[in-house]
Formats: sequence, C-alpha cells, structure tokens
Amino acid sequence: MKSTALFVFSFLIFPLTYTETALGEEVRPKVKPFHAPEKTVEEEYWGKKIADPYRYMENLKDPLVRRWFRAQAEYARSIIERIPGRNSLISKMQEFDSRKSSKIYNLAITDNDRYFYLKRTPSDETGKLYYRDGYKGTESLLFDPSDLSKNGSERYVISNISPTDDGSKIAISVAADGSEDDIVLIMNVETGLVYPERIDRCRFASPSWLPDGSAFLYNRLLKGEQHHIDIQKNSKVYLHKPGSDPSKDREIFSRATNPELNIKPEDIPFVHYDKESKHLYAFVQNVDRRLTVFYAPVSELTAKTISWKQLFKPEDNVHDFAVTEKDLYIYTPETSPNFKVLKTSLQQPDIKSAETVIPEDPDAVLTSFGLTSKNIYYTLSKNGVEVEFYRKRFGEKKAKKIKLPFTAGTIYLNTKGFRFPDVWVVISGWGNDYKRYRYIDTSDSFVYETLSSPAEYPEYDNLVVKEVMVPSHDGVKVPLSLIYNKSLKKDGNNPALFYGYGAYGKSLRPFFSPSFLLWTYKGGILAVAHVRGGGELGDAWHKAGMKTTKPNTWKDLISCVEYVIEKNYSSPSHIALNSASAGGILVGKAMTERPDLFAAVIPQVGAMNPLRGEETPNGPVNAPEFGTVKDSLECLALIEMDPYLSIRDNVNYPAALITAGINDPRVIAWQPAKFAARLQAATDASLKPVLFYTDFRSGHGIGDTKTKRFETLADVLSFAFWQTGHRKFQIE
Repeated sequence: MKSTALFVFSFLIFPLTYTETALGEEVRPKVKPFHAPEKTVEEEYWGKKIADPYRYMENLKDPLVRRWFRAQAEYARSIIERIPGRNSLISKMQEFDSRKSSKIYNLAITDNDRYFYLKRTPSDETGKLYYRDGYKGTESLLFDPSDLSKNGSERYVISNISPTDDGSKIAISVAADGSEDDIVLIMNVETGLVYPERIDRCRFASPSWLPDGSAFLYNRLLKGEQHHIDIQKNSKVYLHKPGSDPSKDREIFSRATNPELNIKPEDIPFVHYDKESKHLYAFVQNVDRRLTVFYAPVSELTAKTISWKQLFKPEDNVHDFAVTEKDLYIYTPETSPNFKVLKTSLQQPDIKSAETVIPEDPDAVLTSFGLTSKNIYYTLSKNGVEVEFYRKRFGEKKAKKIKLPFTAGTIYLNTKGFRFPDVWVVISGWGNDYKRYRYIDTSDSFVYETLSSPAEYPEYDNLVVKEVMVPSHDGVKVPLSLIYNKSLKKDGNNPALFYGYGAYGKSLRPFFSPSFLLWTYKGGILAVAHVRGGGELGDAWHKAGMKTTKPNTWKDLISCVEYVIEKNYSSPSHIALNSASAGGILVGKAMTERPDLFAAVIPQVGAMNPLRGEETPNGPVNAPEFGTVKDSLECLALIEMDPYLSIRDNVNYPAALITAGINDPRVIAWQPAKFAARLQAATDASLKPVLFYTDFRSGHGIGDTKTKRFETLADVLSFAFWQTGHRKFQIE
C-alpha cells in the first residue's frame, strides 16, 4: 500500500474551460461590457488596512454579479473566437487525436491479473470503462458514462474506479459538469448488473474494498449547497455493503466518532484497508505533505468502536509509506531533503532507530519507490527533468541502475505489492510519447506493454530540449526547460510561452502533449520554469516557496524570463505567461511585480485572492501551504502573495485572459472574477484586452470532455499568439 497527501488544489498543465459556440459558426463581436462597480470594504489585518473594492462578488447569487459574469463571458468568447488561427489549432488537435485508435488511462490491475481501465477512441468525448483478463485478454465494455447523460443536460465522466482484489466487483465514481461531486455506483463485473443504490456527495470517496469484496470504505460530505463555506467540513468515512441503503451505512471514522483524535473540521478523513498487513489505515488529510495516520487491525470492524493507534504524526515528517505483513517502509525528507526510505517494524514502529534502505542521494531527489517479492525499485530525478530507475534486492546493500528503453524525463512506477514480482514503468519526456513497459528482473530486460495504440508525430522530429540552470534574485539556481524547433533563430522576436506552478511540492515533470507542443510547431518557445514551491529539488525546494517564503516562487519566474531575454530567445513584447489553480499566485504576482516583462498573462481557474481563501469551501484545508489570517506573520505573507491586492492604478499591465468555472470546488469562481474586475478598472485607458471568461458548465477543468479540452487549449495558445505578435493570429 502507498499513500500520498491529498492535494485539493489540483495540479493542471492546462485546466480547461468551454466554448459554447460551435466550430465554424460566425461570431459577431459584442459590445464591451460594463465595468463592475466598486463597493469598497475596508478591513484591518494585524494592523494593516486592506481595501477590497469587489468584496460583494463573493456572493455568486447576487443578480448584479451574475449579470456581470454573463456579460463578461459573452464578450470574451466573441473576441477569442475572432482570433485567426484558433480553429486551425483545434483542427490539428483533432487530427492528432485521430492518429490513435484508442487512448487508455486510469489503469488498475487486480491480484488475479484482471485489468480495468478507461478507454477513449477518436469518436468518444470521454473515457468508457473496460476490463480484460491479463494484458493480452479479450476486452469487454463495462460502463459508458454517457448513458447517464441521456435523460438530462448534465455531462458525466468517470473520475475514479476501485475494483475488488479478485475483480468481481467494481466501484465507479462519476461526476457531472466538472463539479467533482462524485456519485459512486457499484457493478457486478461477471453479470454487468449495477446495484440499485447511488451514493452521492462523494467528492473524496476513493472507495477501499474489504478483502472479501463484501463492503468498502468511503468518504462522504454532509448535505449542503455546493458553494456553502462549510460544505467540505466534517466529512465522514462510512462502511457500505453493496445492495444496502447508504443512509444506513455505519460511520467508521470522523471528527464526531473520534473526538479524541482532534480532527479539525476542515480535515478530510479517509480509511484504507491493506490486505498485506490486514490493517485499516485512517488518514487525516489536508495539503500538508506530512502524513497524519492511525491504524488498527481489520478485526476491529466487528467491535462497537475502533481503537485507533497513531502510526504517524506531522512531526514524524513522513510523506509516504508502504507495508508488508510485518514491515513498514517510510519515505521521508527528515535530515535528508532529497528523501530517503527507512524500514521499521509495523507492529512496533521506531522511526528514530529505523534501518536506512535507500539512502539520500545528494545530487538527485528520490521521487518514488515500490516493493515486489524480491526487490525494492525506486526512481531518482535530477532537477526535476532527468530521471533514473534503480533496483535493489532485499538483503543487498548496493542498488543497480537499470538502463531505460529511452532517455526519459518522467517515470511512473507501479507494482502489485511485495507478494508479486510484477513491476511496470511508464516513461516519457518533453518530446517522447508515454510508453509502458514491464521490467523482467530475471533477464534484466523490458517488455513493451503499452495499452494505448501507437502514433507518430513527425511534426516534432526536430524538437530541441535545452535544460538550463538560471540564477534567481538571491543567487539560487532555478531549473528552466526550453523546448523549441531547431530551426528557431535567437533574434529576440520569437513568441515565448512560460509555464510554472510552484506549490504543494508538486514537480513539473516532463510530459508529452502533441496539442500543447503546437506552440513550438507554430514557431514558438515553450519555457517551463521549475520554481521554488514545487518539488523538483526536494523538500527544501518546496519549503523555500510556501507561506512566508512564497515570494521566491514568482521571483524565480521573473529571473527565468530575464534569462530568456538576455540570451536573445525572445523579448517582453513576445512573452506570454500561463498557469492554473494555485499557479494563479505565480502568474498574478509576476505580472504585478514586473508588468514590463510580459505581453500577455493567462491565469486559468486561478487562486487570485489568497487573503480571502479561508472564506471559501476549499480554503481552510489549504492553510498549511499558504498560511492563515489567524497568524500575524502568515497573514502578512498572504497579503504579499495576493495578486488581486497587488494591482495598482495607471500601470501598463499586459493583456490578460482570465478564466473561472462556476462549478469549481477547488478555486471558487469569485477569486478570478475579483482579479479580472480590478485589472479592468486599473487599465481602463489601456488598449490591451482584459478578458474574463466563466464556464457555466464546468469546474476546475477536471472531468472535461475531449472537445472542451481542445477548445480551451486553443483559447490559451491563440490568445498568447495574438498578443505576442504572431502574424497568423492577428485580429483585423
């Protein structure tokens, strides 16, 4: 078993919004909508007075707010869809998509080698659930989420699948219109019959089955309105038996049932059953990467109350773990910021005296590990962009570096656990498509087992990937990935699209996206800045870009932009900046601190008003990453990192495309709305567009259909090309 902390601000390379106008339909420019009126509210935070002119927008039910949202969305669409070249980008994305007869993802393999996965063909808008027995088994369709959409306007997608150990049953989580408010359905795999009950309010469900498949554990929210500030608080873990009434499910783990554990209202409880150790593991989750875990023998489910024993507390600094029937393997940065793996007894854990199984590498970050019957496998990453694969036999001191089928920037490592020899890697790079291999230990070889159909992309045969280290404002060197066609001339006139994130210790690992690479196909430079706050250079890299150290995040980005200008790759009038979600802080602050460096800024579903974050449903659980207004130093840090509060009048800010999703459960729509309103007012005399687009049928971009993803990526690329001067994207 492995577990990682729950990230409730998602990491999205390009979170997606929706174009409601059909391709090819004539779009007439609309009249520029009215500026939102100012209704300033002034508050004092630890002696500092803060004026908030658009506080009223936090009431998304206000008719004035709704009208302004609608008017802004209609105007933004009318402008974006006039950009020449946008439709050609979408057509090319569709053509790329047609090259693969099928794309397979969300793979789950049971102990008896039954494969469950989602598959999407060129004719599908979203994935359907299939299964087969073994890699070469005959494929069978189990569930099509579009069947749920036939009797209503909602568009459902499958967000999670959880099969039993023997693959006889499967729990299927579905959500509509990007809401992430999952409904859990249960299917008998052998008969194809779906049980009658539907369990709603399961945003953080991740059902965990008991070994005999008789029941599963799941998290469920309390009843309430989607945007109510307390909707995520005091969720509970229940035990459900297929075929029974969910309203009668037994409450297993919660703040109410376990007051002695001091679970906070905003914390998210989750219980996982591990068959190897025959224990229940109860997690108290928020965005803190340091785990809080309790455990108990599964036999205690028959008792009236479960006597939970603490396994990890935050002070133990454990970020992940795996177990056997008797051993506990711990993934930690304690005294080792590049991470190490320790081993101790599961029954009597002693972290301080634990054996070091994988020591810290001073030059690379230990990014993952997995147990098999004879070996422990692990991956090391250098600067977040160069990855290596290792095998260490149990009982041996020295590990062996395994040569990969091709040089990779990213590895996803999967095993079936310590009772099985099976190990797979999925590897990719900026210019290499994802490929899945089974590693054969006995012959030290790889067997190609990619489930998705192959495709060629000759458009990117001449792609150049340059990895550099850029000195930041304080001399610390920041990794920067530059991707472009080898025919590019360094004359300072190339469109450059910067992307960064810098939060939660999440790394921007090399990924392959033919659609995103269209920026290079059209002559541009993709620049991925691996700024502090991420995890590219270990735990210390994360801590150097959170709370009071958050300014390093956007200052690192600014230094990377200055490097690109200095080396004559591009110049300010040709540089666009894009990020999403928590990356909105990065985007907004880089813009407000150095508006002279950018032609365009595109924050998507961005956290643009973090000072008010705790007044949103998803805000309190994020306090471990960004800070809380209840602490004086952290509150002042929130003010400093707040893009909305950083906007000043009469500044020549760059053009902006700002997006929101009305169903977004992670970044509530009024955060980007307030930022857009303030930026429009501050740049009223400017000729540069400040567009605000709200998707009224989507959320954070998770669960969007294929067409929606294509259209929104085309929005981003075409707007950026327009504003950076690409001649084929200029509106006449």
